Amino acid sequence: MKLPNGYGSVYKLSGNRRKPWAARVTDGWVNDNKTKKSKQKYKFIGFYETRKEALLALADYNANPYNIDTANITFQEVYERWNAEHFPTVSESNVKGYKAAFLLCAPIAGRRFVDVKLDDLQACADNSGKNYPTLRKYKVLLGLMYKYAVIHEIIPKERNTVEYINIKKAGNPNAYNREPFSAAEVARVWDVKDTNIYYTVVLLLIYTGCRISELLDLKKTEIDLPGRCFKILEAKTAAGIRTVPIAEKVVPFFEYWLNLNDCEYLLSTPDGRHFEYRNYYDSYWTPLIEALSMNHRPHDTRHTCISLLAAAGVDERVIKKIVGHKGQGVTETVYTHFELAELKDAINKI
Repeated sequence: MKLPNGYGSVYKLSGNRRKPWAARVTDGWVNDNKTKKSKQKYKFIGFYETRKEALLALADYNANPYNIDTANITFQEVYERWNAEHFPTVSESNVKGYKAAFLLCAPIAGRRFVDVKLDDLQACADNSGKNYPTLRKYKVLLGLMYKYAVIHEIIPKERNTVEYINIKKAGNPNAYNREPFSAAEVARVWDVKDTNIYYTVVLLLIYTGCRISELLDLKKTEIDLPGRCFKILEAKTAAGIRTVPIAEKVVPFFEYWLNLNDCEYLLSTPDGRHFEYRNYYDSYWTPLIEALSMNHRPHDTRHTCISLLAAAGVDERVIKKIVGHKGQGVTETVYTHFELAELKDAINKI
């Protein structure tokens, strides 16, 4: 089948090659000094295992022409170029989230960015074994990467199909259900708190509603114990930057950790170092929770706090301010004396 003039061409290279089929397009004309004739210059779109793949690549290029000079950039390289610009502008917790999300892209990391299709992106989600929060971060990451690729003319705007990735049907069917601690389970943690000081961390999470990353990264300088509050200065969302009230029943735990050692962070490892999430989760959270015959992840404590506040009749607006959920008026980082008093009153009801 003859291709239209100016469409480009597909042909087979000689020799024993893994990808012998080449797709190319004309990139202007040059004068041949010997023959005194003009001849075409070519740019190669890519090399493929079959003629059909090469024709599809050529058709895709003609439907949505892109910058061939950047066509050989791999998915990994686009990620690295993007994060070099983006990571300095976001919090450390966001950086960790993006790095974890990119691990899902391992099957396509070495492929040319322009060759990655929606089906490939969907397959990474479908085969990840991850649950919805991780897949949501994965989709956000891809959205930012593809926006970068469009801006830098690696792909045309029409090739940005990230919005069509379905993360609701993907993921791990055996993922933990996000269930709050029951009243009996909370009582059980209180019963054993003196057997291991790290059980107090579970109670701190329950009675502050903090994300685990927020509590592990909380510095002592951000805690006003006499004022019964502390500040979260870095968070996943604007609403997460907030002042959190300290319930009277967990004040002794704050006092213990504040005076334990010289670590700048409230919580620390036995040798006085800042906790990394993986270290805390694998070495402390998991064995302590399993010892109680419970099945929970740290984020369940956040749901527990919300449930306890709701059961105590606390207004939804106040709950959102305490835990840093999006909502009317929750993006303020400085509260009035009256507002702080309202938050402290609310947290002391649970």
